[in-house]
Amino acid sequence: MTTCDVAAPRESVNPPLAGGQVALVLIALAMGGFAIGVTEFAAMSILPDFAAGLGVDAPTAGHVISAYAAGVVVGAPILAVLGARLPRWLLLIGFMALFAVANVASALAPTYHWMLVFRFLSGLPHGAYFGVAALVAASVVPLAYRTRAVSTILMGLTVATVIGVPFANIISHTYGWRWTFAIVGVLAVITMALVALFAPRDPAHADASPLRELGALKRGQVWLTLGVGAIGFGGMFAVYAYLASTLQAVTGIGPEVLPWVFAVFGVGMFLGNILGAWAADHIGFPAAGGLLIWSAIALALYPFAATNLWALMVVIFLIGGGGGLGSILQTRLMDVAGDAQTLAAALNHSAFNTANAIGPLLGGMAIAAGYGWTSTAWVGVALSLGGFVIFVIAWLTGRKHATA
Repeated sequence: MTTCDVAAPRESVNPPLAGGQVALVLIALAMGGFAIGVTEFAAMSILPDFAAGLGVDAPTAGHVISAYAAGVVVGAPILAVLGARLPRWLLLIGFMALFAVANVASALAPTYHWMLVFRFLSGLPHGAYFGVAALVAASVVPLAYRTRAVSTILMGLTVATVIGVPFANIISHTYGWRWTFAIVGVLAVITMALVALFAPRDPAHADASPLRELGALKRGQVWLTLGVGAIGFGGMFAVYAYLASTLQAVTGIGPEVLPWVFAVFGVGMFLGNILGAWAADHIGFPAAGGLLIWSAIALALYPFAATNLWALMVVIFLIGGGGGLGSILQTRLMDVAGDAQTLAAALNHSAFNTANAIGPLLGGMAIAAGYGWTSTAWVGVALSLGGFVIFVIAWLTGRKHATA
């Protein structure tokens, strides 16, 4: 990644492992990303199912998604700071254990309010897992391949949108929505086993401490980078959270077609993740600005395509491509966080799940106000452009600081 406008991270990087060893490490970490991706995105795609099962309407059920996102926002910094002195491989296993228990509890939730509690708990380890996993992935490859290594972890999440979410839809419609969360619990246990087998047994950094991690909060570029994700990514979530309801109410398709539309979104996200990582390793942070403009344009097309399934699938593919923003911002944080790598990396997912809370909340407000299901797209355009404004400020001030 080009880092002409920031200082390189001061944390040491491990000597590169052999190719086969690196692959096993990345596969183990990506499995956790897959499990998280299934629970996060499937919850949105099966929203009509659990809304009916819990006896609430769709906008109210959207608060369940926001509760998960709130758990990520709260849990990422707290768990990252509390775990500063522990080896990263052990942290990853602990995070997945909490994730497994909370998802099984979600499957057993007796009421809507208990569901809110269990989804909040499920979100607690999300950001911390991705943050620590990204640091482990970056540590086992040469510096020039950091973003692509980090994107491999997020690749597990994008594969979840291609395979896991459609499968979860089928399971939800056939056997009931509770089985979706139970299966996620099983995936989390598998991740624990893979991490225990393949993750490098590096000790915690000698100088690691909660106080050192909190040093990330003093850096303006960290806050600006987080702002790009917290606002800019909200556009995609504003549409995705209500996509199933829009497809049924506006496009007029049945439940049997929903998995295929979500798979198209997942393919777009998968390819966007690859493109974003490649762009970040070649041109650096400006790649984030390009993807935000991409998202704004794709979201603006959504209302015009919503009545035609084939046109809508093309637009959904383009919206999914905006998901490549994640790995770009993850490596940007590695560059601007200095010694506070763990907290900064975890906060990236707090930012994205702030977006996951803001997007569905504002989208639901637009729907409830009577502007229609497709009004979520205009909410998304505004959020994407808001993220772009923050990106421009971060980019310009970062370059100015480096020049000074």
